[in-house]
Amino acid sequence: MNGKRADEETWVQGRGAVLAERFVALADSLVADYDVVELLEGLVATCVEMLDVEQGGLLLSDQRGNLQLIASSSEATRVVELLQLQSEEGPCVECVATGLPVTVGDLGTETDRWPTFAPAAISEGFMAVHALPLRLRDQSIGGLNLFTTKAGRPLGDEDLRIAQALADVATIGILQQRTISRTSLVAEQLQAALNSRIAIEQAKGVLAERGKLDMQASFERLRSYARDNNRKLGDVAAGVVQGEMSADVVLGLRTGPR
Repeated sequence: MNGKRADEETWVQGRGAVLAERFVALADSLVADYDVVELLEGLVATCVEMLDVEQGGLLLSDQRGNLQLIASSSEATRVVELLQLQSEEGPCVECVATGLPVTVGDLGTETDRWPTFAPAAISEGFMAVHALPLRLRDQSIGGLNLFTTKAGRPLGDEDLRIAQALADVATIGILQQRTISRTSLVAEQLQAALNSRIAIEQAKGVLAERGKLDMQASFERLRSYARDNNRKLGDVAAGVVQGEMSADVVLGLRTGPR
């Protein structure tokens, strides 16, 4: 008995060390550039390796709110997850919709609830499933599916807490990246607008000097040319400033290229 207990303690300590490393790797995504798919593939692999489950899959909402298959531990889970998406039914779909975990100890009892998903999962050898939300407060961005091949074998509380904690850390990293991406996009759009504004002011000066016009009249000529030729005002202005477009053409002094 003492030997068995020692083996169990060694296994627990070893699992704890590996889990600590995996949590550190996930946490690194909060401060470093990373690939979302690689992150989530690693999350699923860690769950399959460290928890009492055989396979796993993960669905993630895209920027439009549509669930997409991002990670799976096997071809069987990939097929089952895709069927879940196509039929719009299953534990992960419900989990994301409600923001709450979904646990089914025997999929054979859920064929009325999930007439497409349950038989498909059973045909692939999966008899029980746990779906855990990727959620931060009231925002759900995906779901983690963990499959077992024996009915009536639910995950223990400790394993569920570990799986949810892994999912929570990944969620924070993904939401942070999305926030950064949105911020970067806004910044790029703002900078582009500022660059266009500068080019317009410079082009007005070029046209005013060439056409002996005031700045308002120069702007009206610039805007009219852009509208008449279905071009962006900023692009026309940049062309004038950079010498790629004839000021005379824009002013209507001549119609062809210089």
